[in-house]
Amino acid sequence: LLCQAEWKPTCCVPSSQTYSGLFCVTVNPYKWLPVYNPEVVLAYRGKKRQEAPPHIFSISDNAYQFMLTDRENQSILITGESGAGKTVNTKRVIQYFATIAASGEKKKEEQPGKMQGTLEDQIISANPLLEAFGNAKTVRNDNSSRFGKFIRIHFGATGKLASADIETYLLEKSRVTFQLKAERSYHIFYQIMSNKKPELIDMLLITTNPYDYHFVSQGEITVPSINDQEELMATDSAIDILGFTADEKVAIYKLTGAVMHYGNLKFKQKQREEQAEPDGTEVADKAAYLMGLNSADLLKALCYPRVKVGNEYVTKGQTVQQVNNSVGALAKAVYEKMFLWMVVRINQQLDTKQPRQYFIGVLDIAGFEIFDFNSLEQLCINFTNEKLQQFFNHHMFVLEQEEYKKEGIEWEFIDFGMDLAACIELIEKPMGIFSILEEECMFPKATDTSFKNKLYDQHLGKSSNFQKPKPAKGKAEAHFSLVHYAGTVDYNITGWLEKNKDPLNETVIGLYQKSSVKTLALLFANYGGAEAEASGGGGGKKGGKKKGSSFQTVSALFRENLNKLMTNLRSTHPHFVRCIIPNETKTPGAMEHELVLHQLRCNGVLEGIRICRKGFPSRVLYADFKQRYKVLNASAIPEGQFIDSKKASEKLLGSIDVDHTQYKFGHTKVFFKAGLLGLLEEMRDEKLAQLITRTQARCRGFLMRVEYQRMVERRESIFCIQYNVRSFMNVKHWPWMKLFFKIKPLLKSAESEKEMANMKEEFEKTKEDLAKSEAKRKELEEKMVSLLQEKNDLQLQVQAEADSLADAEERCDQLIKTKIQLEAKIKEVTERAEDEEEINAELTAKKRKLEDECSELKKDIDDLELTLAKVEKEKHATENKVKNLTEEMAALDENIAKLTKEKKALQEAHQQTLDDLQAEEDKVNTLTKAKTKLEQQVDD
Repeated sequence: LLCQAEWKPTCCVPSSQTYSGLFCVTVNPYKWLPVYNPEVVLAYRGKKRQEAPPHIFSISDNAYQFMLTDRENQSILITGESGAGKTVNTKRVIQYFATIAASGEKKKEEQPGKMQGTLEDQIISANPLLEAFGNAKTVRNDNSSRFGKFIRIHFGATGKLASADIETYLLEKSRVTFQLKAERSYHIFYQIMSNKKPELIDMLLITTNPYDYHFVSQGEITVPSINDQEELMATDSAIDILGFTADEKVAIYKLTGAVMHYGNLKFKQKQREEQAEPDGTEVADKAAYLMGLNSADLLKALCYPRVKVGNEYVTKGQTVQQVNNSVGALAKAVYEKMFLWMVVRINQQLDTKQPRQYFIGVLDIAGFEIFDFNSLEQLCINFTNEKLQQFFNHHMFVLEQEEYKKEGIEWEFIDFGMDLAACIELIEKPMGIFSILEEECMFPKATDTSFKNKLYDQHLGKSSNFQKPKPAKGKAEAHFSLVHYAGTVDYNITGWLEKNKDPLNETVIGLYQKSSVKTLALLFANYGGAEAEASGGGGGKKGGKKKGSSFQTVSALFRENLNKLMTNLRSTHPHFVRCIIPNETKTPGAMEHELVLHQLRCNGVLEGIRICRKGFPSRVLYADFKQRYKVLNASAIPEGQFIDSKKASEKLLGSIDVDHTQYKFGHTKVFFKAGLLGLLEEMRDEKLAQLITRTQARCRGFLMRVEYQRMVERRESIFCIQYNVRSFMNVKHWPWMKLFFKIKPLLKSAESEKEMANMKEEFEKTKEDLAKSEAKRKELEEKMVSLLQEKNDLQLQVQAEADSLADAEERCDQLIKTKIQLEAKIKEVTERAEDEEEINAELTAKKRKLEDECSELKKDIDDLELTLAKVEKEKHATENKVKNLTEEMAALDENIAKLTKEKKALQEAHQQTLDDLQAEEDKVNTLTKAKTKLEQQVDD
């Protein structure tokens, strides 16, 4: 398999794709390969998998052909680790469908806000726009999709493009305000600052230096493999092609620029207070101008937001850190909502209202990620990949073998050890990671530490997939580790609760809703915040509903969307494309075998090859097999008598020269080993080619014989005409012929009298018929008038019944709503009563306990009072003793003072004596030395 994945020539150019079992494996070449041009698209159109080299276009064409023949929705799942080339392959799949299934409509005149170009152009143009706002550079990928997308391409009954729509999942909005050192924010910021369109720089009040803007300059600002100037033109063109109006286009750029300015807002702490205040208004003026707001109102709302306390609104003070957090959250919210709004607008343009039968879905999800710092976004991305891998495993290994068993095929069940249920349940099941996270978000005093402690209490030591992290030196701090199918990932839970709750400053949201930039007001029109309710005077039911929906956590919304995606995928026939990273250095042509083998094992590629070799990957219903392959040997199935489809298939296969060990008969289907069905297709094509050639020959012969007969008849007709013309030319001057020419016109006048008599008779008959028809018409008109009267009466009755029915339905709906509301209130009151009863029981128990404690304390007080009296007596006695001792101590202190003076005088005298003694000793030493010297002189 590694040899297959190595670079090899295909169509005279290098290729990085191969087949592995039933799916395609594509290796990221880290360079452009000329194998995606229109000529290659046409070369793969209508080709079977065996007839052309491995290619993503072949997988696309197979899905297209299956959709047309099986009348079933298809899906193409492009999966792999981050940086493996999923987004590029997704674009190639869309390019292929847009080319082979083009509707053929002529381009319409360009009109702002209307569809420009063909549907194919719009489907292809959606990619540059979404990539500009949703892709960014990461450590492993220069153009990493930071959101997931499921693109549904709808086709009509004839297989032509009818419409398309895009679903997106979990945009990584934290990247708007924070990037790691080796990464970059979303491409659109750097495209705008590339100065390719200077008018944008002036309109957005920005410079061309990314380092002037904090939100977009925390990592790298350039990517060698990306030309930001060219990409800006592609993005700008895509906005026009997709039918955005001029105002919407300006709003997109303005809001993007405003997000950049938000990163430069500065606040300082008031003297002797914790309250924040603006540190200058220049940046706020620019941001507010771009967003259609008043800068003073914006700063006031940031520093002094209004919050609801009970039924009233009060102004709340904010610290500098709180204001900065609020600014970051608002910037992320504006960017995310603008991105989602663009997706909605794109879908509106791609929905052509043409009749559609089936769709092919293309899934491009952010690949599995293991970074030095892994947060909530990485957990969601990796969980999605875990679910998709489980879907692949279930489809390839479980369902495959279950079908063998259900169809009665002799098969020994093989456990490939690819079940990922343990990790998935650890994350999504009740008391799983997401469940605990959402539970903690409900508690106001919950912290990251309490969340971590709950995770450890619930899962550490109980699930082998949940472990304590062991980060290497120099790596970021981690709080827990998960063992995923692609490796163990260390997660840091800092800020997860805030990310999941995603709180916003509702006072600022209220300003957004009143913005003069209509697009910004539209983005937050459905945000059910407290400020909106305050300004709307309650808002009725809709306001309440919006408020409830706005509280939905990020993880809950993510799981809901993921479940919808999995439901969509299960309803389709899936085709799998596995993208592989060849090396960690992004070097073209280099392959690290251990890295590639690890990905092949994790992705189930090796096990897929095993089951494809051992099993029967192709299967056809007996009726379909009989209908499709009867042409291979029509004599094997008797004509004119009924024969069971299974027996017919057995006879047909038995009469064909193939390896009879390569297929098995089930209860409803015939199963084939890999390659045999392709061989039968080739044999069928050859047979059909022979039959068609023979039929064409007979048809051509028949047509030529008909043409020959026509030519012969034409020739005889010409001879006849020529003979008659010559004869006429010979007799036209004869006297009798001249007489005939004169008499012939008179013959008509003789016959005209008879014709007039006949016409009179016919006229009389017609008059009688007319009179009868007039009488009948009057009779029918009278009947029609009576019927119309009856019809009007019935219509009035029906209308009255309909009105009464509508009133009854309305009353019924109102009663049902009232019932639901009352049931909800009853449930709420019951729950409150239960809670109050529990609290009451607890308080009663506490009261009894406190009464017992109180009686014990009274006894203790009595004992203590007796003890206190004794202590008081002892205290008085002790005080007398202390007084006497104090007087004695005073006398002793006087004696000590006298003795101290005497001691000091004695010490001074003693010191004087010591000094005199030292002087005498010095004299003695001097005299001794002199004596010794004199003795030496005497001796000499």
